[in-house]
Amino acid sequence: MVAISAVAHLQVWQEGMHNVAVVGPLFLLQGVAGLVLAVLLVAWRSRLTLLAAVGFGAATLVAFVIATTPVGLLGVHSRWTGTPEWTSAITEAATVVLGLFALRAERTHATRPG
Repeated sequence: MVAISAVAHLQVWQEGMHNVAVVGPLFLLQGVAGLVLAVLLVAWRSRLTLLAAVGFGAATLVAFVIATTPVGLLGVHSRWTGTPEWTSAITEAATVVLGLFALRAERTHATRPG
């Protein structure tokens, strides 16, 4: 899920967000960080990577929701339209939910005797 959100951010960045001050570089950072995190989730079994995935999903989703308000986010106003927007929102929500379930499973596995 993290990788899908990352690719959606990179797509939006490439399609014009790279011209937007402050938020443009953040889209690039979000895309690259998401890809790195996706690799870490596969390569390194750790609660830390799961926590990072939950934080990634939550922070990105909250930022998008703020950007869709009349106030916007750092001068950017988004809408709940478009494939990249919905893809990101759905995958970010799923990342949070699945990450929390995985953390719970890790905790249960760690406390199980034997």
